[in-house]
Amino acid sequence: MSEDTLVKRQFGHRARLSLSRSEVLKTDGQAHAARTMWNLLHAWWRMMPKEERTLANADAAIRQAREDIDFLAVLPAQAAQAVLKTYFQAWKNCWDGRADTPNFKGRFRTVMSVDIPQGRDLNITRVHRRWGMANIPKVGRVRFRWTKDLPVGRHANAENRITGARLTKDALGWHIAFRVQTLQAKPEPHQGPEVGIDVGVTVPIALSDGETYEHGEWLTEREQAKLLHLEQRAAQRKRHRKPGEPTSRRLQHTYDQIAGLRAKAKRRALDWQHRTTTAIARRYGTVVVEALTITNMVKSARGTNEEPGRNVAQKSGLNRSISGEAWGRAVTMLTYKTAQRGGALHKVPAPNTSRRCSACGFITPGSRESQAVFVCKNPDCGWSGNADWNAARNVLHLYRMGHALIPAAGRAVVRRAKRVKPAAAR
Repeated sequence: MSEDTLVKRQFGHRARLSLSRSEVLKTDGQAHAARTMWNLLHAWWRMMPKEERTLANADAAIRQAREDIDFLAVLPAQAAQAVLKTYFQAWKNCWDGRADTPNFKGRFRTVMSVDIPQGRDLNITRVHRRWGMANIPKVGRVRFRWTKDLPVGRHANAENRITGARLTKDALGWHIAFRVQTLQAKPEPHQGPEVGIDVGVTVPIALSDGETYEHGEWLTEREQAKLLHLEQRAAQRKRHRKPGEPTSRRLQHTYDQIAGLRAKAKRRALDWQHRTTTAIARRYGTVVVEALTITNMVKSARGTNEEPGRNVAQKSGLNRSISGEAWGRAVTMLTYKTAQRGGALHKVPAPNTSRRCSACGFITPGSRESQAVFVCKNPDCGWSGNADWNAARNVLHLYRMGHALIPAAGRAVVRRAKRVKPAAAR
């Protein structure tokens, strides 16, 4: 196979760790040390003059801090260097306008994580059909859930290997995210049909060919009742806490239980999104979605004291529903999954896709009779059908009309091509 038919691919794979209590304590200590190292770097940065804020000076400061503070010694030296590189990269992202200014990391607001920059330190082996073993510096050999074939042992080489990993902790425990580099055959162009997608709250994903993907509640009725009880208990205990008083152990334990249930719901939502986007990417060669500005859609309607908002509670519920569906995450999944299979994802302008008739192309007041029904009020048309299907057909028609958005210099540019017939005429 020639080099022209091969493409280098880098991706991540997240797996659940099975740690003993002593291993959890060691990993927690490394995560706290990494956070402290970040905060010390930020304090050093703010204290030093601009001409002395160099990578060499920062590295010397880290080495001195590790000698003076015993608490930082639990963090491996390579992990400390990874904190340094991440901090400097955060400033570069800020200067380039891709991120906000780096700041101090709080103990309870920051995700606990430890970086393992060298893949050879992991020494990964598979010991069972469902479990593998990896080496974590200064922790030892630990088990992780084996759910994907990894390039280890005789399958590993210069092109196919694990370049590093990152340990992260959420409410469900510690996980390890491997950084994998592989050399794969370049995918052939996908010969599947084109499809437009409309995302919503009642119907999460509706396709232009009439198919829909829906899901139920992420938590069972028993889990929802338990979550409500825990939230009420936390609110009650919080009322008895005096201003400035630290959080009690009982209240923190309640917060941990709430976070565990919410993390379980998020994990189920991720699983559904992965399965749904994989099915779409396998079936269709061209996927068209709306270019939604989700941050503007979930803004609060509270307003100000001078001009208070209206229907604040209803808007808050809608914002929670929109955030829960995670439309942006689904688009990200579709982007790389279609590319892996030789397909492509395109975005079109979002305005009026749900208000325009997909048969005649007119926008008439009152056509959207309900959440699920669209009836065109144009006297010469009168088409009626499912509202989500109508919007998905409009999304696909915009792409076929040449209104695909091309990112250029940080903004979207509309590409116009030759006109094609309306969706109803095909």
